[in-house]
Amino acid sequence: MSEHPVTLTDRIRKLTGGFMNALGAWLYRLGIHPDFITVLGLVVVLVAAVFIGNGDLQIGGLILLAGLPLDAVDGAVARAMQRKDRFGAMLDSSLDRYADGLIFAALSYYFAVQGQLDLLVLAQASLLGSFMVSYARARAEGVNVDVRIGWFTRLERILVILLILLVPPTMEIGLWVLAIGTNFTGLQRIWYVYKTLREQA
Repeated sequence: MSEHPVTLTDRIRKLTGGFMNALGAWLYRLGIHPDFITVLGLVVVLVAAVFIGNGDLQIGGLILLAGLPLDAVDGAVARAMQRKDRFGAMLDSSLDRYADGLIFAALSYYFAVQGQLDLLVLAQASLLGSFMVSYARARAEGVNVDVRIGWFTRLERILVILLILLVPPTMEIGLWVLAIGTNFTGLQRIWYVYKTLREQA
């Protein structure tokens, strides 16, 4: 197979890699464990979800924006401590799924209270697609295929979520983008695995 296309996540990691590694080394010297940062990130999302569910969309968006760096800092600290076990990666991925669920559950609750059932369906479709993107990659690893491709990886999803929360008039179009983009990416990854396995055979 050809090399993976360069995704937005790849570009951001390349641009911020030096700073994040320095920050991770500093936090490691302070004795902060990466798993603590991972759990703290989920707590931040939970707080944001409470505000979102109550209709305070912009406050929830600002809280998510403030906690966004935590999603990368835990990995930087793990690299600084030269962590050998694989539990950290598993924990990070698992709590990311909880974070996705909390955000879309909060939006779904808000739409249900407002009687906006069309937006509730879009939020649920976006959640389904988000889980499918992650699940496709996890299952691909089980057949020894590395899948990092896709138009809507987690970073793209987070950016659209922040947009619709901070600028509520973009809510409907943003949810359409999420619903279509995430499910397309899930199918895109399934197709990539299919082609890769056929070539290997």
